[in-house]
Amino acid sequence: MTERIILAGFGGQGMMLLGKLIAQAAMIDGKKVTYFPSYGTEVRGGTAVYHLIISNNEIFSPIIEEADTLIVMNQPSYQKFKGMLKAGGLLLLNTSMIKSDNFPDAKIYEVPATEIASKLGNVLVSNIVMLGAYLAIKKLFSPNLILEQLQGMLKAKKGNLFAINKQALERGLHLIESIHHPYVR
Repeated sequence: MTERIILAGFGGQGMMLLGKLIAQAAMIDGKKVTYFPSYGTEVRGGTAVYHLIISNNEIFSPIIEEADTLIVMNQPSYQKFKGMLKAGGLLLLNTSMIKSDNFPDAKIYEVPATEIASKLGNVLVSNIVMLGAYLAIKKLFSPNLILEQLQGMLKAKKGNLFAINKQALERGLHLIESIHHPYVR
């Protein structure tokens, strides 16, 4: 098993946290992991992209030329990285901020992550909504493993954010469970 994931969005949309959560959970689950975060010099608003590879086997490079999964949070990231998704790959779109075009040969899940997060009371958890959707689709490991990692990261000053992040993860999981089939183009 090898899963190559590209996570992309604006700086401030939580792509680095999202990638780190998945990477840590995968390592604890006994998988081999490489990751390569990249972001612009802007603190917020620039492009943030995270290359993440999870495998049962040794990984020789953290760079992804063809992704199995593409998780995108905004229109510029979608336009920039959609060509890196392999034929038949998984595409998770934050449809609160993306209008998709005719993307050929992909399993597309439309997740209004920003809208869901806003209804929960904090748009900053839209990345965790997308994580819940991803876990529901791929089933690489238990959502409880993610929650354990999240709780560890949010200790002390940010401990009060755990409850809303847990709700966001659950909303993403349940959204996918309510969809019977992905939108396949």
